[in-house]
Amino acid sequence: MVGTVAPNTLELHEVHRFPNRPVRVGGTLHWDILALYQGVLDGLRAANTRLTSVGIDSWAVDYGLLGADGALLGNPVHYRDTRTDGAAEKVATVLPPEDLYAATGLQHLPFNTIYQLTAARGSSALAAAHRLLLIPDLISYWLTGVAGTELTNASTTQLIDPRTRDWSRAIAAVADTLGIDLSLFPPLRHPGDPAGELTPEILSATGIEGPVPVTAVGSHDTASAVVGVPATSPDFAYIATGTWSLAGLELDAPVLTEASRRANFTNELGVDGTVRYLRNIMGLWMLQECLRTWESEGAPQNLQTLLDQAADATPLRSVVDAGAPEFIAPDRMPDRIAEACRRTGQPTPRTPAETARCVLDSLALAHRRAILDAQRLSGRTVRTVHIVGGGAHNALLCRLTADACGLPVVAGPAEAAALGNVLVQARTAGVITGGLPELRALLHSTQPLRQYEPSGDQAAWSRAAALVESIENVEGGRAEGQEEEPCA
Repeated sequence: MVGTVAPNTLELHEVHRFPNRPVRVGGTLHWDILALYQGVLDGLRAANTRLTSVGIDSWAVDYGLLGADGALLGNPVHYRDTRTDGAAEKVATVLPPEDLYAATGLQHLPFNTIYQLTAARGSSALAAAHRLLLIPDLISYWLTGVAGTELTNASTTQLIDPRTRDWSRAIAAVADTLGIDLSLFPPLRHPGDPAGELTPEILSATGIEGPVPVTAVGSHDTASAVVGVPATSPDFAYIATGTWSLAGLELDAPVLTEASRRANFTNELGVDGTVRYLRNIMGLWMLQECLRTWESEGAPQNLQTLLDQAADATPLRSVVDAGAPEFIAPDRMPDRIAEACRRTGQPTPRTPAETARCVLDSLALAHRRAILDAQRLSGRTVRTVHIVGGGAHNALLCRLTADACGLPVVAGPAEAAALGNVLVQARTAGVITGGLPELRALLHSTQPLRQYEPSGDQAAWSRAAALVESIENVEGGRAEGQEEEPCA
């Protein structure tokens, strides 16, 4: 993405898009990081313009290991790989969950970096490693030769103290016992910090005129996406939608209470000293996997046609817990959704449209509860919900979320992460000035947005929410302390 920014201008141009296909080798699921890096180089080459700066963001928690000579020691392992099975229990014997949360404020997710490193203990790659670089830091290192650890992404590792915005002393005290070497991480850097310049080799390979600085941005894509929320007042919630739905609030300080831990909320760090207080929800991954399964079975579905048919399907006919672990893994998603409905005594979806409606109704319910819980736990009030990311294009999901929450939903921009990334770069370069309110004002005045007002039967949503709650209580998938409340 190439952004053009001026005091009253914010434009984004897609110059290159490339696939991200994980590869399973020897029973382990890997990222094809070299193919991704080639895609980055192709994108720089396609930019075909004089660049002021480059900024990199990606998904969280995963990493590459470098040897003493700076070479990559194998393809990074995918967070959906099963190697972390049982790792959380090992960590809990050293640092109980309540102590781990008090130290790091991070939601329990079985693939957090702390668990990945615990699972990798004793591996030849980890034993030989001299550096550990999170995915965006790895790409940045290959472009510049300069190593660093950007803070917003580091905060997803469950190794950072969100109060000090530095490595957790509590983790450091038990790191040897867990087999975690914090010295593998290069120094922390913050959004807006310099991260080196494109090397002469990269300039030659891409045809770009140098020098071109690389600027640290919110390198966790959600950190950049939250910068890209076009809010005009502070009383907003955001849902960054894509493979995951990240639903929550922007706060000035973390919430580290036991009630927050039991509700499975996370305190990830954001741009300009903020905290992203949110819950990870399965997101459109479930629908994406359904589409992939149907295509593999010779019954491909046109997405827009499917969504139109889902809009006409019976609302709230069947719902599932969109945060259940059974939906994390790939493959057979329609069958797993049908089995979850059958197991809980609900009608099983009979058609792709009914399956899609079940997914979207369930996601809207998960959005509703996350926003209600965030308000209860933080003491903040929400008056508007902003949906950014790919889900902003999904009119049915936006409408259902407005109905479920009983709040207006503002949808857009879809490319919030890229826009937030570009805005931090532009501010660092002195092209624009101001804090997050000024950056968001520019977004609001330049980006196409769509508003959805709540409608429908709130009682029906409350009944469906109670059903999901009862499912979670019976099946043990619910964190303690999550109470259903009336919608605002």
